[in-house]
Amino acid sequence: MDTFEIGDQDFLLNDEPFRILSGAIHYFRVHPDLWADRIHKARLMGLNTVETYVPWNEHSPAPGSFVADGGLDLGRFLDLVAAEGMRAIVRPGPYICAEWDNGGLPAWLFNDPTVGVRSSEPGYLAAVSSYLEAVLALVVPRQLSRGGPVILLQIENEYGAYGKDKEYLQQLADLSKRAGVEVPLFTCDQPFGTMIEDGSLPELHKTGTFGSRSLERLAFLRERQPTGPLMCAEFWNGWFDNWGTHHHTTDAAASAAELDALLTAGASVNIYMFHGGTNFGFTNGANDKGIYEPTITSYDYDAPLSEDGHPTAKYFAFRDVIAKHFPVPAEVPAERVPVPASVLSVAKSVSLLDVPVAMDLVPGPVPPVEVTSQYRGFYVYGVAVPGGGDLSFAEVRDRAQFFLDGVPVGVLSRESGERSIVIPAGGRLQILLEDQGRVNYGQRIGEAKGLIGPALLNGVEVLGWEIGALDLDSLEPFREAAAALPLGPASAGVAGPSVSFASFEADGSGDRFLRLDGWTKGNAFINGFNLGRYWSRGPQRTLYVPGPLIRKGTNELAILELHGSATREVSFAVEPDLGPDEK
Repeated sequence: MDTFEIGDQDFLLNDEPFRILSGAIHYFRVHPDLWADRIHKARLMGLNTVETYVPWNEHSPAPGSFVADGGLDLGRFLDLVAAEGMRAIVRPGPYICAEWDNGGLPAWLFNDPTVGVRSSEPGYLAAVSSYLEAVLALVVPRQLSRGGPVILLQIENEYGAYGKDKEYLQQLADLSKRAGVEVPLFTCDQPFGTMIEDGSLPELHKTGTFGSRSLERLAFLRERQPTGPLMCAEFWNGWFDNWGTHHHTTDAAASAAELDALLTAGASVNIYMFHGGTNFGFTNGANDKGIYEPTITSYDYDAPLSEDGHPTAKYFAFRDVIAKHFPVPAEVPAERVPVPASVLSVAKSVSLLDVPVAMDLVPGPVPPVEVTSQYRGFYVYGVAVPGGGDLSFAEVRDRAQFFLDGVPVGVLSRESGERSIVIPAGGRLQILLEDQGRVNYGQRIGEAKGLIGPALLNGVEVLGWEIGALDLDSLEPFREAAAALPLGPASAGVAGPSVSFASFEADGSGDRFLRLDGWTKGNAFINGFNLGRYWSRGPQRTLYVPGPLIRKGTNELAILELHGSATREVSFAVEPDLGPDEK
């Protein structure tokens, strides 16, 4: 039986010193048909281990559910790591941050206002226990001691930046051991203040998270943990982007120098990210440190392996550094083989407001969107406002488009701090509400979404709202409505909000990059798969289309456009465009 242990100075694999050279790949951000490719390229860079988070909300979209197939087949992902001859680190949270919707915590968990967040509160712990038992049923049989690749399991995630509830951490550690975890348990925290002490327990191995001043950070960690192997559990070699900013990059040579210093000091490392992937659908998170900032669709992260799996200059710089310390495979990844660029036009477009949405009447105050039991995406509110006037809310989470008798009135945006709008006298008010991503870091995790009351019209509370969730898992209602309409004029754009359709032919699979120049804001779908959000404010200008989504023959493109476009044309580009870099 193989063993993996914490030694006085080193990790010990079968009693021999072992340096962890790990890279982060989030299986839930990569098309499952591409997992093996990304893992193989990690080994070719010189890594011996792959690390992944586990997103609770993705695996458990509703209470009592646990999905672990298709793109969420964690067991298969770990098996592919093993097949490549590599080790694995699993970080199941329950909180993961990761710029992921709600930091991985399911929104339904907070339908009960008494449930705590990241604490030993009994209701929270009961739900966490059910989740972890399901995850660990996949992980435990794949531990090194049982012939699998898993060598480490993380407890919580950078908890010292949030709290210091030791009972909570102890409960997580005890639960993991009861479930059969035999590999070492560890925590990771930023090497600042008391975060490392607050976020761990004496019996848990402590690691740091940082991307610069490596020797200083390792010294800080050593002061707080006199023995055991040093490890940077998140070596930040890039960063994420928010809408309306630039594309964040870090200098490849500077990052490689930091990695060299870290390895020269004898430390182990997990490169965050080795391959970032994509926030498909509505899975992106957001920050809110006074200003709400939703994360973009691309999670390229300026990582060594780009969003579409292409080795970058940073990949080869890191590979050269690793080769100074350890053997590296002679094989190098093949160059990208581009699919030729092409242009197509949407043929038919249907108004989103013309397609019926199942609505429920809530007699009292304006409700949050969670009453619909759909926890991501778009929602429609309806209410009668015959007199018009100033309509205000306590808060808008996150973006609301107002229509009076079908005519656009205006937009309220959380990002801009907008909370009131003047409504003309008329009849029925419809509000299209977009959840732009739940906060994934800090004290606003778990907050409700939607129109936050009281809703006041000229100072008087408006009661009796209708609300419905826009189900975009199936586009069939929009497809059927569009089929009954005539073709749109080729020279004109489309109105918003609308759903438009186009078809295109393909000789076979192959990565593409969808450009929507002249379009404003919305989501795009290939053969029903939600590629994610686009927004003309940038920084990203293309959406990544994984090759396995494309089928030989006829394919469908659908575009949910919120505000209207200046054109009906879209294009498939040869290369990604994530916007201007930071200067």
